Amino acid sequence: MSTIHFTVTTTATPEQFLAALTDFGPGRAELFGNSADEYLQVHDRGDTYADVTEGSGGVWERLHYDWSDPRRVEMKTTDSNLWGGASGHTYTFTLRPDGTTEIDAVIVRDGKNFKGHVLGALLSVAGKRVLGGALSKTVKAVEARSYPKHVH
Repeated sequence: MSTIHFTVTTTATPEQFLAALTDFGPGRAELFGNSADEYLQVHDRGDTYADVTEGSGGVWERLHYDWSDPRRVEMKTTDSNLWGGASGHTYTFTLRPDGTTEIDAVIVRDGKNFKGHVLGALLSVAGKRVLGGALSKTVKAVEARSYPKHVH
């Protein structure tokens, strides 16, 4: 099992990043490179949760999103072709005194088969660089979008 943890700072507000993270419409891959439109399927959605399958490049996972706390989004893997067990993502948003937002991201990859175990081992070595680079691209893309400052 691999746990990758990193922190980034953005000029986007927590509300703007939450709006982007929970936007399951077409073009999601422009914000999240690992979420190609052809994999995207919303199974259920409420005001503070969603059940979504997403992925890219032959890797997919079904995630239960929970944003009942608007400063924290938990995404638990409920099914996947590679990931099982404790797999998922957690994003915590902290508004800083200078008006920027600190995003604390934790990604857990628990392989459920040979390919998952191998990829999980690779991520334990290079995950921070690879996934951190993907998050940096996401942050830049969110900053460039005109999401509303406050989502109600």
